[in-house]
Amino acid sequence: MNELEKKIYEETLADHEYVVDLRRYFHRNPETAKEEYGTAARIEEELDKLGILHERVGDTGVYAELKGELSGDRTIVLRADIDALDVEETHECSYKSTIPGKMHACGHDAHAAGLIGAARILSANRDKFGGTVRFTFQQGEEIGYGARLFVDGGYLDGADRTFGIHVSSDIDVGKVSATAGPNNASVDWFKISVHGKSAHVSTPQLGVDALYIASQIVVAIQALITRRTNPLENILIGIGKLDAGTAYNVVAQEASMEGTVRVFSPKLRAETKERIELVASSVAAIYGGTVSLEWKDFTSPLINDEKSTLEVRQVLTSLYGEESVIANRTPSLGGDDFAEYILKVPGAYAFVGTRNQNIPETGASQHNSNFDIDEDALSIMVNLMSVYAIEFLNGELVI
Repeated sequence: MNELEKKIYEETLADHEYVVDLRRYFHRNPETAKEEYGTAARIEEELDKLGILHERVGDTGVYAELKGELSGDRTIVLRADIDALDVEETHECSYKSTIPGKMHACGHDAHAAGLIGAARILSANRDKFGGTVRFTFQQGEEIGYGARLFVDGGYLDGADRTFGIHVSSDIDVGKVSATAGPNNASVDWFKISVHGKSAHVSTPQLGVDALYIASQIVVAIQALITRRTNPLENILIGIGKLDAGTAYNVVAQEASMEGTVRVFSPKLRAETKERIELVASSVAAIYGGTVSLEWKDFTSPLINDEKSTLEVRQVLTSLYGEESVIANRTPSLGGDDFAEYILKVPGAYAFVGTRNQNIPETGASQHNSNFDIDEDALSIMVNLMSVYAIEFLNGELVI
């Protein structure tokens, strides 16, 4: 560590309880996508204490900006997502969710607290860097909503770098993944509605069985993976909901299914969408029915920029040693709309380990009702964001 890194490190440790208290506040008061009003208000309250100007993005997102006092014209965007999940918490702790049926089961409470902690450190050290830090507290990540508000609203325009952090319960505390290339898959939602004709089950030839057509579409779509896709490419097509029929002895007139497509390649993403539409319409036509399709693009594939990732690794190595860095994390078929940030501005997404082998709940998977983190990871998050921002803005990271 150089002298400035030591200074930031010590200040981060001194602020640890402040960040822990913030994280526990957010954990006790979870708010799901598009409902993060109280969370946004608390974020604004903390920014006001620091004298950092801010504004709302949409109803529940928060944007803030901090300029360094040295000369420089670079800009970095730091991001934290802030929404919780519709999960009933089963983990018994002093900061357990107070909202029935809702909890921070993915770690966004830690993300929000960590970014506020970084804002506090950077504000106290604005005489150590030039350029601008933009803080984006993003709503609605779980539904692929908030990132586009910031991107389309121009809050990333003219920036040189983006950086985000996600906690990870499958990585031990003290280690951080900074892996170049694909990290998370794209996420698309689809609904296929099948239109047939009702009849008595004893005379199926007089009707068009939407339920049967739907079942054949489910099977046929899976063959797109085994027969129309390169076996070396990663792809998932999952159908999790199927509704059909009104009675046991009536040929179903309507059926509908909902599913998701997840891939790492934009090209394969587009091809798979076209193939699903072709399969669904063709199968329906064979049996005399028709289909209509709906699509929702939740997020693009999250592909870390190589240079940005190497910069993050350089900082991690200086702060915590080479042994702290994971450079080959296995890509996840889960999505994250930070992908939209990286598509707009080169950047990297790091995964900070939060698992402690001696605390079982810290090993629970994200979205699990028993999920929790080892809060020592909070200081790592704050330290990494703060130092990376300063050293990038000052042009100290030479790759």
